[in-house]
Amino acid sequence: MRTSRAPRRSRGFTLIEMVVAFVLLGLVLSTGFEIFSEGMSRASTLDERSRALDVARSRLADAGVEEPLKEGSAQGEAQDPRFRWTTTVTPFVEPADAQRPLQSAYELYRIDVKVDWRGSDGKDHALGLATLRLGARS
Repeated sequence: MRTSRAPRRSRGFTLIEMVVAFVLLGLVLSTGFEIFSEGMSRASTLDERSRALDVARSRLADAGVEEPLKEGSAQGEAQDPRFRWTTTVTPFVEPADAQRPLQSAYELYRIDVKVDWRGSDGKDHALGLATLRLGARS
């Protein structure tokens, strides 16, 4: 007479399966953490650049408002002391082959603004903007 044996049912995971599962979980979590921390670092860098851009735009907008434009340089610190700015005003020199403009009481000036700061990454950064503006001839 034949005895039928019931097939063995597995009652849990083997040690190898548990080790593999924990290794995979560790890889996924470490990769996720790395992606998250890189994103936070980039967000911080973009925030700093945005603040520097605001400082530069503000300095460009202020040029020639309180006092007439004149050749020279000025520097200072923004409200946030990490950001230092330098504004340089120079007469705009047209290319030699341009037609000679009519003489007038106004002159075209080039305004350059450079903002320097030390980032949260410990490195020095700089951002520059420039524009042309019409001012009284000196």
